[in-house]
Amino acid sequence: TNPRLKSLVALRRRRTRDETGTCLVEGLEETSLAVAAGTTLRSLYLCPELFGADTEAALPRLRSSAEEVVRLGRAAFEKVAYREGPDGILAVAATPSRPLRALLPDAPTDGPDAGARAAAPFVVLAQGVEKPGNLGAMLRTADGAGVVALVAADPVTDWGNPNVIRASKGTVFSVPVAAAPTADVLAWLDERGIALVATTPDTDVDYADLDYTGPVAIAVGAEKTGLTDEVLRAATHRVRIPMVGRADSLNVATSAAIVAYEAVRQRRLRRTS
Repeated sequence: TNPRLKSLVALRRRRTRDETGTCLVEGLEETSLAVAAGTTLRSLYLCPELFGADTEAALPRLRSSAEEVVRLGRAAFEKVAYREGPDGILAVAATPSRPLRALLPDAPTDGPDAGARAAAPFVVLAQGVEKPGNLGAMLRTADGAGVVALVAADPVTDWGNPNVIRASKGTVFSVPVAAAPTADVLAWLDERGIALVATTPDTDVDYADLDYTGPVAIAVGAEKTGLTDEVLRAATHRVRIPMVGRADSLNVATSAAIVAYEAVRQRRLRRTS
C-alpha cells in the first residue's frame, strides 16, 4: 500500500511509462552503464542485503548521479524488483527515446572514428519488432558496432520496457534511439540521403556483396512477417543472408548483427586503405 512502492510497480506498465516519461532500470550492470552514458537517475533504490561483491565500489558514482537515494528493506525491494534474483540496485530514469528528428545532430563528435561516423551515418531500422529481447539484443549489437541511431518503426513495444533495458544490458542509454511511424522514418532517411538496405529472403543479392561504406540504414522486420511492402518498395537495395539448411530465415536480432558487422568490416577496410 506504500505509494512510492506502488508507483514503482506501476512503471512495469507501458501506459504509466508513457504518462510519466520514466522507466525502471534494474541491476548494477544496467544502472552503471546508464550512468556512464550520462543518464541522471531520478531515484536510486538500494537494498544492501542483496548487494554482490562488486556493488560497494560502484555505489559512489551511482549515488552522485541520482537526484535522490532511498534505502529499502529486502521485502520491499523484492516487491518492486521485476527480475528474479535481484542484486539490490533499482533506479528510475527518463525514458531513453528521443524525437526522430533529433537523432543525427546527436551523433558522436568524439571518440574513435567520430568524423567518419558523422560524415557517413550508420543506422539500424527495426520495423514492427515485437519481442523486447530482440530489441535488446539489437541494441547491444548497435552499441558494439558504432551505430549512430537505432530507430523502431511502427513499434510494438517501447524503449523503456524493462525487458528491453535488461536484454540490452543498459545500452539503450548509450545508443540514440527513437520510435516513429514507418512513413516518417522513410522520409527522415530520404531527407538525409541515407541509403536504405532491406533484409529479405526475396532477392538474389548476397548481403556481403553490397557496399555499406556510405550513409546507410540496415532494415530488419517483424519476427513473423519481415519487412512490409512499404519498406521494401522504398529500399535502395535488398539483400539476403544465405541459408543452406531447412529454415528460410534467422532470428531478427541475429540477422541485424550479421549485416551490421559486415558494414563494420567494410568501413574499417576503407579507413585503413
